[in-house]
Amino acid sequence: MTEDAVVDEPDQELLTIGAFAARARLSAKALRLYDRLGLLAPAHVDEATGYRYYRAGQVERARLVAMLRQLDMPLARIAEVVAAGDGPTAAALLGAYWADVEARVAGQRTLAEYLRGRLSGRSSEMYRKFAIETVDVPAQVVITETRHVLAGELPAWIGASLGRLESAARECGGVTAAPFVVYHSEVSMESDGPAESCVPVADEAAARAWAERHGRTWGTKVAVHPAQRLAYTRITKAQVAHPQIMAAFEAVEEWIAREGLEQAGPCREVYFADWEATGAQDPVCDVAFPVS
Repeated sequence: MTEDAVVDEPDQELLTIGAFAARARLSAKALRLYDRLGLLAPAHVDEATGYRYYRAGQVERARLVAMLRQLDMPLARIAEVVAAGDGPTAAALLGAYWADVEARVAGQRTLAEYLRGRLSGRSSEMYRKFAIETVDVPAQVVITETRHVLAGELPAWIGASLGRLESAARECGGVTAAPFVVYHSEVSMESDGPAESCVPVADEAAARAWAERHGRTWGTKVAVHPAQRLAYTRITKAQVAHPQIMAAFEAVEEWIAREGLEQAGPCREVYFADWEATGAQDPVCDVAFPVS
């Protein structure tokens, strides 16, 4: 008997890998790969010959796996979809994956447009879209949380860390100014900073007592920032996304150099609006550099 023969059992038909591949409109090589990856196991493997046999009812699952792979879906997520079976759960898993794909592609499209502008020498044209101003900030007592974090993890960490610090501020005399995030080194897909979330508070003694109790848990501390002048540009919620925000930082840097000023510290993002309550075109953040 060859592996392409059809085997009949009293209760159900078993198909050899060749016959099953023809029904599923897939190759035997693909089916062996799906088996090896744990996505579609044969219904029976002959111990003596090693031949694989499949049930006719596995055809739809085989086709589903093949189509999901055409979407470049990671194997772990394919396994989740096929395990969910037909129905709203599987559809929701696919929808969540495709939303992630569209978000990633949108970000890549924006990055490509940004890079085309830079490579074509239109950087100055892009920078002129940003209005640069200066503001004098008084000395501040801040409670902080520092983390090494990559760009993909940054939005979630910023939201969580500022939430923790703003909650803690109630024990430190309350929040006195807009929270901000300081970047001590580059944060990208390859570089992990570190970044430091900061919330200005009213009571330094209470803040230091709070840090003594909680510092080890979240890597928190208290700092006193001296009075300083910031050069900044205000951006919308949509512009906070990467890489739009890169153009904002570069626009401020170019303005500082053009004005004959010097950067006096690491760059920062100052979040002065309620993120959840704002729309894409609402101003939410100042991109700033201390200057002297």
